[in-house]
Amino acid sequence: MTSAWTAAHVASLAPGAWPEAPLIDAACCRPVVPGHWLWDFWPAQDDAGDVVTIEGGELWFSLSAPHSSDPLDRHGAARIRAFHRQGGHWRDLGNAMPDGWSPGSREWSGSAVVRGDRLTLWFTAAGRRGEPVLSFEQRLFETHAILTPGILTPGIVTPGILTSGPGFAHWTMPAELVASDGGWYDFARDMVGSIGTIKAFRDPAWFRDPLDGTEYLLFTASVARSAFSHNGAVGIAVLHDDQWRLLPPLVTAEGVNNELERPHIVVIGGRYHLFWSTQSIVFAPGLTAPTGLYGMVAQRMAGPWQPIAGSGLVLANPADAPAQAYSWLVASDRSISSFVDVLPGHGFMGLPAPVLKID
Repeated sequence: MTSAWTAAHVASLAPGAWPEAPLIDAACCRPVVPGHWLWDFWPAQDDAGDVVTIEGGELWFSLSAPHSSDPLDRHGAARIRAFHRQGGHWRDLGNAMPDGWSPGSREWSGSAVVRGDRLTLWFTAAGRRGEPVLSFEQRLFETHAILTPGILTPGIVTPGILTSGPGFAHWTMPAELVASDGGWYDFARDMVGSIGTIKAFRDPAWFRDPLDGTEYLLFTASVARSAFSHNGAVGIAVLHDDQWRLLPPLVTAEGVNNELERPHIVVIGGRYHLFWSTQSIVFAPGLTAPTGLYGMVAQRMAGPWQPIAGSGLVLANPADAPAQAYSWLVASDRSISSFVDVLPGHGFMGLPAPVLKID
């Protein structure tokens, strides 16, 4: 069943009464990988959707690109990078996949699950490997690796901190999961465009329904053959007989918003919460809403899905820093991770943001 996020929902937002995140202090922002931007963070999960503990810490991934004069250029050079996080300490593990392993010209966001020593990574391949001009084609892929242990050497950096962290071995060749046929979802094969206007088929996010164990992938999508220029959607695929199969969109935002990015589901209090991030600039003309974390809630996967708080807005950037953070990810413990985007007077930061929590 497809539910709609409508213009009436968004219009119900009361100006000046948005739930805002606290201001981020630039003095507390510390680079994790010198010389590189980092954004769109996600953790490795277990089958229950909880963050996995590996060697006394957590395995995280993000997108990474070398610093450039224009931070927007990072989208054309993005690689998936791995980290071992222990408390507030991030250990850089380097690029997750070997050079040239991805079928795309760059790697965009995804999700990960660990079962025993086996890692499954779902990700977006943007463009095609070796293409002479970067395109905005987006395809969804799955690959696996074996986790290898790190080396514990107390006292070298910080007592009790792994100096290497877990590693990866025996990557499998990436396999395409599902492809749009232009029926429910736009093909997302733009050759040219700009961030915020291109059509979407990206950000695969794994979810297992605790009710019956069915596995799903959510993804950022665009409604096919839409009458609206702003035709964002939350796409969904189901694992059936070991094959991923497309289903109709879970949520559509036709005439409302162009990008419902990084959608994911978290079960809280027995109810299903669907979250996504979006920017103020990708709302349809005539609609005013902040860059923030949005969501809908349902009693079951099939819906119907209703906007949280009536409008869907869960958390907005503060008015004094309307672009300070982005790409929020809610975990099963209600913590919210994101990255520091643009801070007033400092520009683009590209590093982990302070963790928030839903009360």
